[in-house]
Amino acid sequence: MKRLALVFGCLLMSVMFLAGCSEEPSPEERFAAYTKLWNKQDFAKMYDYLSADTKKQVSADEFAERYKKIYKGIEADQVKVGYTKPKEEEAKEHKDDEKVKLAYTVDMNTLAGAVSSDHKATLVKEERDKEENWYIKWDESYIFPDLKAGEKISVESYPAIRGEIVDRNERGLAMNGMVSEIGIVPEKMGDKKATVKQVAGTLNMTTDEVEKKLNQLWVQPSYFVPIKQISSDETATLDKLLSIPGVSANSSEERIYPYKKATAHLIGYVGEASAEDLEKLKGKGYTANDVIGKRGLEQILEERLKGKPGGKIFIKTEEGEEKIIAEKPAEEGETITLTIDAELQKDIFKQYDNEAGSAAALDPNTGETLALVSSPSFDPNKYVLGITNAEQKALEDDPDKPLLNRFSSTFAPGSTIKALTAAIELKNGIDPKAALSIQGTKWAKSNWKDHSITRVSNPGVPIDMEKALIYSDNIYFAQQALKLGKDKFSKGLQDFGFDESLNFDYPIKASSIGKLDSEGRLADASYGQAQVQMSTLHLAMTYSAFLNEGNIMAPSLVTGDKTEKKPLKENIISADQATTITKMLTQVVEHPKGTAHDLNDIGVKLATKTGTAETKASKNSSGTENGWLVAMDTEDPELIMAWMMEDVKGRGGSHLVSDKMKPVLKKYLK
Repeated sequence: MKRLALVFGCLLMSVMFLAGCSEEPSPEERFAAYTKLWNKQDFAKMYDYLSADTKKQVSADEFAERYKKIYKGIEADQVKVGYTKPKEEEAKEHKDDEKVKLAYTVDMNTLAGAVSSDHKATLVKEERDKEENWYIKWDESYIFPDLKAGEKISVESYPAIRGEIVDRNERGLAMNGMVSEIGIVPEKMGDKKATVKQVAGTLNMTTDEVEKKLNQLWVQPSYFVPIKQISSDETATLDKLLSIPGVSANSSEERIYPYKKATAHLIGYVGEASAEDLEKLKGKGYTANDVIGKRGLEQILEERLKGKPGGKIFIKTEEGEEKIIAEKPAEEGETITLTIDAELQKDIFKQYDNEAGSAAALDPNTGETLALVSSPSFDPNKYVLGITNAEQKALEDDPDKPLLNRFSSTFAPGSTIKALTAAIELKNGIDPKAALSIQGTKWAKSNWKDHSITRVSNPGVPIDMEKALIYSDNIYFAQQALKLGKDKFSKGLQDFGFDESLNFDYPIKASSIGKLDSEGRLADASYGQAQVQMSTLHLAMTYSAFLNEGNIMAPSLVTGDKTEKKPLKENIISADQATTITKMLTQVVEHPKGTAHDLNDIGVKLATKTGTAETKASKNSSGTENGWLVAMDTEDPELIMAWMMEDVKGRGGSHLVSDKMKPVLKKYLK
């Protein structure tokens, strides 16, 4: 009995299977499978679904290539073919038909914007290999409704104009301007060897570099062969080049940087997108022909500056008419206004005169950044116009490292940190008038084996906080820091923003305290040595607390909401303590023995602090010194500047920085 039931079950399953196999395929299911392949852009398999008549008109390669070429040309992205299978009862209506039309949609993003189109596909029933099935009667209208056989899809690109960068007074920092493109017409050269040599010498190129351009495969005797672009203000160079037989010039629009070296590290430059760039920016609409920011704010603000390209996609009929499929105008990039004062930036850079160092200037009332300078520097225009291998190598091999951005880096701040140390001492109850009795120019605790603190001069005894700031006394601040202890001193510096990332429009390395794992390191840190590191921007920011009742102003660089006057850190010290420190710092200038007394004749009431930080590879090696100076006007404050100059040992120390800063203070404040 059981065996009979088993046999009956198998027979039933076989009947059901055969019944299922006998069902004819529906056009709806067939087209659904076809659109699934289309969404995958599997054109080779899609070809298998085409009707016999269609295959006579187009080969598999032609079919696939047509789609690929069009989609690539219009920069099609997110192509979505929409088809919804009808309900079962609707589908039954086509059961006995030999030809069926089914509606579908195609949506995609293109260089000319979003494109959406409605279509109807024709499916026909055909027998192949003794089996009937449905096949697509395809033509070009499946791609775009108005496209016919023999017609072409054409594309016209509308490039976006890159936004410009200007300073607070709308002076151009990164502009779209005209340059001169120098080229050679081979048939007009005369003595080729002489022409190549003259052009190479004038453009700071090698003869091989010029020859390589002249020997490109596309070059014809009558063609203008571009060699190099030069700035339109290089009139003498242009005149010299145009006097060479065969040389001529065309004007073209390029990115230009009017302040050249003075703003190079801040603004950066643009260049052609590399393969690596395109990989990083994949999906953001960039092509190999695009120019992108390569450094500085050009790179940081790329998204806002680049604008949005537009374009037109149209069908070119055999009669020469245009049937527009989509069109989108280009959107110009944003014009970005900085808080920077370009003329102050230029004046500071000029005073550095290729000396290595960095500088920052702020408006103490608002926190607006007025200048960020790194010296030495490079001309960003050369990267846009075409820097030669020799020029690039010279920059890379230069021992002064002109490619290094120093204002975004940190350095030992030396005695400029003593104003912060003094503020921490006041906050922790140390009486500024309580004098210490310190003898001589060297001091060490009895339990120290090989460490001591040295001061430059002996101010005599007793010495209080104001006197210690005037004479910049290392021993006073070291002893007071030891009284405070590591925890209170570290907490005080952290209140001023140490060991904390800076929320700023340009990446600046965070100032750091380093290790304070010994009394010697704690003592050294109190006067800006040990492992303490600061950027010039952060140093200037911390001094804003002395002019703002103990509040550090939030720094800004790009104008907008961030430029509103608002504190970054509130009540670091009390208003009275801030006033006390400011009065002491004015004595650094006004007192005859003050380390910045040479600034006293400017005619503006200043509060300053000088510093000299020793840098050396090891304890027993002979090191160099970096000179520092922070200066701010106090009666109607409008400027704080922090400058650092490298390698001032034996050249006047911080007095060299003071001499350089003095003309800038005079010009800006007077």
